[in-house]
Amino acid sequence: MRILLIQPPSNDPLMDQIYLFEPLALEYLGAGLKEDGHEVTLLDARLDPDIDAAVARLRPQLVGLTGFTSHRNIVLAIAERLKERDPEVTVVVGGHHATVRPEDFNRPQIDIVVRGEGVATLRAIVRALAKGTPLSAIAGLAVPATDGMLFSPERPYTPLDELPLPDRSLTAAYRNRYFSEWFAPLASIRTSLGCTARCNFCALWAITGGKYLRREPARVAAELQSIAEPHVFFCDDESMCDTKRMDELADLIAAAGIRKTYFLYARVDTIVRHPQLFAKWAKIGLKQVFVGMEDFSDARLTAMGKGTTVAEQAAAARILQQLGVMMYASFMVDPAYSREDFAGLRAHIRRLKLTYATFTVMTPLPGTELHRQVEGRLLSTRPELYDMLHALVATRLPLPEFYVELANLYQKALPLHRALPTLFKFGWRNLGVRLRLFATFLTKVRRSHLDYEAAP
Repeated sequence: MRILLIQPPSNDPLMDQIYLFEPLALEYLGAGLKEDGHEVTLLDARLDPDIDAAVARLRPQLVGLTGFTSHRNIVLAIAERLKERDPEVTVVVGGHHATVRPEDFNRPQIDIVVRGEGVATLRAIVRALAKGTPLSAIAGLAVPATDGMLFSPERPYTPLDELPLPDRSLTAAYRNRYFSEWFAPLASIRTSLGCTARCNFCALWAITGGKYLRREPARVAAELQSIAEPHVFFCDDESMCDTKRMDELADLIAAAGIRKTYFLYARVDTIVRHPQLFAKWAKIGLKQVFVGMEDFSDARLTAMGKGTTVAEQAAAARILQQLGVMMYASFMVDPAYSREDFAGLRAHIRRLKLTYATFTVMTPLPGTELHRQVEGRLLSTRPELYDMLHALVATRLPLPEFYVELANLYQKALPLHRALPTLFKFGWRNLGVRLRLFATFLTKVRRSHLDYEAAP
C-alpha cells in the first residue's frame, strides 16, 4: 500500500524558527509499516508545505496525520482537502490530541482515529484494510460515526524494546534542518515513555496509565551509534527518572566512545539527590538540561502536584552551574499572578543566577487534571490558543497588562551579563537572526490578548 505520513505545519511558524525537532513518532510508524512491505513517504509540512503537490505525486492510498491540541483545526483542514482530492483515500489521525480527545475528530473527513501508541495499531489497520476485515477487532481505535464514535478496547502500550527503531531515512531530505537553539543539526531519541511525577497540568503520565516505560540501555547506546548528527535531544517525558538505568547508559556511551552533545529533561529533585549522575553525564557530553521549575512559590508548587520545592530549585541550579551544564529553566505563569507575583518571579530568577529561562502561561491542556478542574470556566476552546502563550482562564490583571508583564519577564528576568554568554552560543552568524526573532516574539506576546477577539 502507498502510505503518506504528514507532520502538519505549526499553528505559528515563528516557533519553527526557534526550535524544530524531527517527527520521531512518524519515523517509528514508518519503520513498522516498511517492515510489512509498504511504500512509505514522510512529509514534514513545516519544511515542505505543498501537501497538494506531494499527494498528486505520490497518490497515497492511506494518509496518516498527527498533532497536538493546537494542531486540531490544521489536521481537520488537511483531511478535508485530502478527501476533496480523492474521496477513496483513507485518512487516519493519531498523536497526543487524538489520544486524549478522540471525539474532536468525529468528522466526515476522518476515517479512523488512533488512541495511544500507534505503531502496532496502524500496522493492524493497514492489514485489515488490505484483507477487508472489520476494524472493530483492532484495539486502540475510535471510528467516526454520525450517531457517536465507535470505540474499540484500549490497547496496552507496546514494550519500548519491541518497537522497531525509527526509520530516519524517511526524513533524510530534512535532517540538516532540525535544531533547538544552538544545537544544530539535532537528532532526537526516545529512551522512555511516561513519568513518575503526578503534576496536575500534565497528561503524559496519565496516557501510559501511570506507568514509566523504559528501554534497555544497551539498545539505546546501539541506536546512538547509528545517529549521524553531533547533537542529540532525549525527547523522553522525563529522562532521568530511573537513575540506575541512566547511570548504566552513561557507562555504555563512554565505553563505546560515542562523542555527541546531549540535551535532556530532568527534575530538580533528581538533580539534587543524584549530583554524581549528572557529573558523569557532563563528562560524556551533557550540555543542557530542561528543568520544569514552574513557579517560585512552594504553596503553588504543592497545589499543582509538582513535588518539588524552591530550595531544591536553588540547589539544582548550583549543581548544574558547578558542572558547566546549562539549566534550561522553564516557568509557568499562573493567570492569577498579580504584579507583585511577576516581580517576585523576576527576583527569584536573579537569585538563582540563571543564564537561561523561558516562560509559558499555565495552560489547562485536554487530558489533564487541571483541565477537568477549570473546564467550566475556560475563556475559549479555540485550539490555536492552546499554545502555552494564551491564558485560558480569567487573569487577575487586565489581559493586556498580563501580557505586558509576561513579555517583561523575557526582557528583564535575566541580567544582560548573564544572558550574553548563552546568546553567544548561537554564533555570530546566527545571533542577529535570533535577536530579530526574539523581538518578533515579544511583539506577539504583547499582542496575544487580541487573539481572543477571534475566539468562539
